Amino acid sequence: MTARRAAVVLAAALFCGTVSAQGTAYVSSEKDDALTLIDLSTMSVKGTVPTCKRGRHMMLTPDRKLLVACTDSNAADLIDPATNQSLRRIPLGDEPEAFDLSPDGKTIYVSNEDDGEASFIDFASGKKTKAVKVGGEPEGVKVSLDGKTLYVTSEVANLVHVIDVASGKIVKNIKAGKRPRRMALTPDGQQLWITNELDATVTIVNTADHSVAGSLKFEVKGAREQDITPVGIQMTRDGKRAFVALGRANHVAFVDVPTRKVTQLVLVGKRAWNVTLDKAEQRLYVVNGLSDDVTVVDVAGGKALKSIPVGRVPYGLVIVE
Repeated sequence: MTARRAAVVLAAALFCGTVSAQGTAYVSSEKDDALTLIDLSTMSVKGTVPTCKRGRHMMLTPDRKLLVACTDSNAADLIDPATNQSLRRIPLGDEPEAFDLSPDGKTIYVSNEDDGEASFIDFASGKKTKAVKVGGEPEGVKVSLDGKTLYVTSEVANLVHVIDVASGKIVKNIKAGKRPRRMALTPDGQQLWITNELDATVTIVNTADHSVAGSLKFEVKGAREQDITPVGIQMTRDGKRAFVALGRANHVAFVDVPTRKVTQLVLVGKRAWNVTLDKAEQRLYVVNGLSDDVTVVDVAGGKALKSIPVGRVPYGLVIVE
């Protein structure tokens, strides 16, 4: 094949969205003490990695290690993706559900559901340095881009607590919708988007003064409002689009961020729970908690490419490329 012909074929493949991604997706499951590994190039399962009990929220550390919160182990498992071996366990307190890392990676901020607390954990030592009392059943945790402010959702109080990191004090409580779950910041840090599981909405907050700027209501043809249960949310790097998993409505919503309008709905698996974009932002991986699979969505085409069976009650997904 000539160089020119190869370039034409590559350009056509890119246009059609058929170029395979390289890397591995790690999927946590609430009913399996293991992570399922998906080969991004073949969109198929290539193995599992043992971990602690009831793995849920996951993220990569600044040095590209995988941190997995295990609710029933009251700890995080630190895994090296290069070897898929556990490096150590980090205590996270009782019932850790979700967490975020400080920008420098030195502190883990975690929600402890049973204690109604947000805990500050020193990454190196595993010691708890602060505990902030918040509303009932805290869940989502998000750190501001400058690392000075921590946001924690309370599912019972229907609030987002704004915590000053330096003092460990709540400086404001933001009234959200019913059962706020997860959050995403716009890339400029000026807006916080909060998914509200029990009223089919996203609440949008101005971070400058923590005032509510508006909300977005989701509707799915043929679905009852009580079945539209948004949880997972991710934005593109340019902040122009957001993707929201709509839970029991079995769809993911494509949202135009500037206009706050849903532009497309894509049918995926049962109880679409969390969403993750690949590095190129060409594919969206949707974790479906009740069909025990991950749906791969072509972003440009707005269509599901494949559903991949994974563990029992999958929860989160992190991509290592």
